[in-house]
Amino acid sequence: MRICRQLNGLFAGLLKTKDFGTTASHISFPAIWKLWDQSLHRLPGHLSVVAQSNSIFTKPEMFDKKVELDLNVPHPRVRGMTLLNRDAFKRNVVVPAIKVNKDITNKLVKSLKEVMIKRPGLKRVIEDPEDEGRRFILLDPHKMSADGSLGQPEKEILKSFNVSPKIISYNMELTYDHFKAEEILQAVLPEGQEVTTAFSRVGHIAHLNLRDHQLPYKHLIGQVIIDKNNGITCAVNKINTIESAYRNFQMEVLAGDESNMTTKVKENYLSYEFDFSKVYWNPRLSTEHARIVNLLKSDDVLFDVFAGVGPFAIPAAKKNCIVFANDLNPESYKWLQRNCKLNKVDTKVQVFNMDGREFMKGPMKEELIKQLSLKERKSSLHIVMNLPAMAIDFLDVFQDLLDGEPSSTELPIVHCHCFSKHENPAQDVQQRAEACLGTSLEGLCSVELVRNVAPNKDMMCISFCLPAEVLYKPPSSLAGVDNTQQPESKRLRLTEDTLDEKVNPVL
Repeated sequence: MRICRQLNGLFAGLLKTKDFGTTASHISFPAIWKLWDQSLHRLPGHLSVVAQSNSIFTKPEMFDKKVELDLNVPHPRVRGMTLLNRDAFKRNVVVPAIKVNKDITNKLVKSLKEVMIKRPGLKRVIEDPEDEGRRFILLDPHKMSADGSLGQPEKEILKSFNVSPKIISYNMELTYDHFKAEEILQAVLPEGQEVTTAFSRVGHIAHLNLRDHQLPYKHLIGQVIIDKNNGITCAVNKINTIESAYRNFQMEVLAGDESNMTTKVKENYLSYEFDFSKVYWNPRLSTEHARIVNLLKSDDVLFDVFAGVGPFAIPAAKKNCIVFANDLNPESYKWLQRNCKLNKVDTKVQVFNMDGREFMKGPMKEELIKQLSLKERKSSLHIVMNLPAMAIDFLDVFQDLLDGEPSSTELPIVHCHCFSKHENPAQDVQQRAEACLGTSLEGLCSVELVRNVAPNKDMMCISFCLPAEVLYKPPSSLAGVDNTQQPESKRLRLTEDTLDEKVNPVL
């Protein structure tokens, strides 16, 4: 008894030390508890009985928030790690438990589920290695009473099963596999810095957009994302904005298999295959794809000017629409053809590999003339322009695109996507569209928010029916009236400027 009192006094002194329980110390309460437990030698192995009264282990500190943090935080030594070392995440923690007979375990689990430990990846019932007929039920430290015991309702449950209410300290080893991706990255990155585990999933590929402060840890982050997400075998980081005419971005493989960038995805019950390193695909646009397609009816005609691999064209064809799909990128053109066959709509989609302006002035114009000349046309004409970085600049193609006079009141409906950093993005988009069309769209258009791309940057979609005065050349132009009143040099200069703009578009 004298020895126990001395040890008890020593332990109490440790509790009062200045650095105990602070971030400056690597000694956690469970670690000291473990040393104390080993000194007492109350039971062999890794278990010890905690008495219900007159015991240091019934102090409230035994179940304070430090224990919860120990269950959720890897070992402090992983802070600043840039090369993943899974073994470094191991740590020992202590949780309260009760020891019960095997044959009543299932019934007790149902009755005590509210006070049992709830931690993904951790077993709540552990076999006793020294007794096949016994089990340990692990408890939530925060569901214990202030004196370290179970509440009265739980005690009554145990009593009904003739189980002792004594609490057992269970020493448990947590490993890398027990921690979530966010917990791992919070433990690794410097304290106070933003941690994100968000990514876009493109088949087996995780597409991340890392911030500057995360770049020193990029390879570790990529591997953690792969480890903690089933089916992900490759993690890539976007390293520039989409500035090329082909709409694909440069990427860096952070972890995983970089030899296979060809992936397969499903969107709105349709399948798409493509090489993610060579084409554009954004799973965050699935709602917008569905919204536009839902505006179409069977037998409508859709002109998809910047079709990509087919997220508008293919579902439209599935609705029995007539589709003309174009993309400048040869890889997108190849995969668009492949996806049309994959989804069995290749007979309903005409595919083109052209510059957007050439497509609009060529195949699209020809089909518009044909469709607008029909006397009993019941279908609607839709033109989708999903190239948000520059599509709005292509609207000037519609000016005087057709000859003659309107033979139909049902003129084409345009859906043009664009980015805006304006404080009033809807107004900004409308004004820019009006400038390109040379007419007002007041009361004739609708502007939808597609998604927030970044702080102060929105993706918008403006939809409007093409005004006849924009689409058709004015009669004076058809009559061959020339502008002889203007100086010859000015007419030539205007013509050259216009030709230069149309022959060398910014793509």
